Amino acid sequence: MTLPQPAEVLPHRDPFLFLDGVVALEAGTSAAGTWTVSGQEAFFAGHFPGRPTLPGVLLCEAIAQLGAYLVLSDPAYAGRLPLFGGLDNARFRRQVIPGDTIDLAVTATRMSARAGKATGTAYVEGDLACSADLLFVIVDP
Repeated sequence: MTLPQPAEVLPHRDPFLFLDGVVALEAGTSAAGTWTVSGQEAFFAGHFPGRPTLPGVLLCEAIAQLGAYLVLSDPAYAGRLPLFGGLDNARFRRQVIPGDTIDLAVTATRMSARAGKATGTAYVEGDLACSADLLFVIVDP
């Protein structure tokens, strides 16, 4: 089964669409995707000159975008908008640099009509780069 491209599901657009593709989706339960950072992204110019490093908050955003893809893939939430409600237990374990491909995974732990919780991870070359618990609210656009 071919999954829709992130831009077909998410409202995010360049330069703030970080999810390159979704490689697995279990409706209402979990998803896996990727993001390859090229080094051409504008934030690398200032974070940090001479040692470009992906900001940790953008790793969390990438996990959240995969979570939004998971939510919006459910027909019950079609036309809605999942927004960050909170971020807990974020841990950064590995630096992400230009050229890295980030393997993202998210699992929904609780869903209701108006909110949900999920846990997510970001790996690079099999090493954990980031993990976080997400809280989101689902609103009308």
